[in-house]
Amino acid sequence: MRNSLRNYALVTGAYWGFTLTDGALRMLVLLHFDRLGYSAVEIAFLFLFYEFFGIVTNLLGGWIAARSGLKVTLYGGLLLQIGSLIMLALLQPSWSRLGSVCYVMSAQALSGIAKDLTKMSAKTAIKVVVPEGSEGALFKWVSRLTGSKNALKGVGFFMGGALLTALGFTGSLIAMAVGLLAVLLATVLALPSGMGKAKSKVKFSALFSKSSAVNWLSAARLFLFAARDVWFVVGLPVFLASVLHWSFWQVGAFASAWFIGYGFVQAIVPEILRQVGAREGVTGDTARLWAFVLVAIPVCLAGALQLNVSPGLALMIGLAIFMVVFAINSSVHSYLILAYSGEEEVAVNVGFYYMANAGGRLLGTLLSGLIFEFYGFTGCLLASGALVLAAGLLSFNLPRTEAVQLTVKLKEADA
Repeated sequence: MRNSLRNYALVTGAYWGFTLTDGALRMLVLLHFDRLGYSAVEIAFLFLFYEFFGIVTNLLGGWIAARSGLKVTLYGGLLLQIGSLIMLALLQPSWSRLGSVCYVMSAQALSGIAKDLTKMSAKTAIKVVVPEGSEGALFKWVSRLTGSKNALKGVGFFMGGALLTALGFTGSLIAMAVGLLAVLLATVLALPSGMGKAKSKVKFSALFSKSSAVNWLSAARLFLFAARDVWFVVGLPVFLASVLHWSFWQVGAFASAWFIGYGFVQAIVPEILRQVGAREGVTGDTARLWAFVLVAIPVCLAGALQLNVSPGLALMIGLAIFMVVFAINSSVHSYLILAYSGEEEVAVNVGFYYMANAGGRLLGTLLSGLIFEFYGFTGCLLASGALVLAAGLLSFNLPRTEAVQLTVKLKEADA
């Protein structure tokens, strides 16, 4: 058990280092190209390959990890992110607009592959090290990892805005590449090669042979994350910078604070659910309930903006409430995918599930640019409400009563 915890700590540490650069890179690209005068749709296109190749990576990454071990996918992800940062640092201002967009999209494709390889490795490692039958501990560890990751991604957003101000676009990318290389070198010799590798060969057909619970949860996940990114990826930063005239560091600080708060709430979701009375455990009913709670928030925020409530105040309050409820939704989903999976198929199932997650981010990213361009930030919020509603309706198909295998005894999570 001691070696398992050590291995999990190493994977988590590498994932944390990657997450800082991932958040900073997103803010760097977005603010840099907004400053250059790119439209919301053009900025959205910069991130499309990042999300699209995340879909492909999650589908194949789980299968590769099950056959080759998590070390292969983890270090592959770190190397690709370093390559992406160096590639972006070579971008030249003299290139044409079209050439620059295509080049950045290609670099972002590498970053998208890198992100999902490292995320899948870290999430799968939890299932590997937590003893079978310890559902309470599993939920707690999932919440802690997901929460810490998103808090660090928030720090990365702030870091991106600060680095852009202090070092410029190219200097920031070089600094991050050097830092991530140090993370890679510090851990490359420490992990055993077979961690997370299935005892028997996993057939390629296993990528598409899923239980109905995994399929429905993945579908709900797609719409849930599209509902976040439809306003977060392009609409919110461009609205703050172009409409409210916030500075780079203010935009980065707001996005950072949102994700840090989001991560903190995710880390304490087991305690939150216990306090609000969910003492019987976490099932498909839990996912459905919190999805419908979330629906009302972006709709009410859109209404407040239409009624000319102070935009800055409305956004801070409304998005803070959205952050809390969305964090609960996300943590419940992250637990359920592990609860629905046995140890042998967990890497493949997690990969499939995060393929749907990446599909939702792709959909949300595209819609964020298009809807903001034609309907403004209010349109993005209304689209968010509709997408969350779809996630809630899909959650009616999740298992509701399989308490022995699928339910978390929340009081165990405090043990």
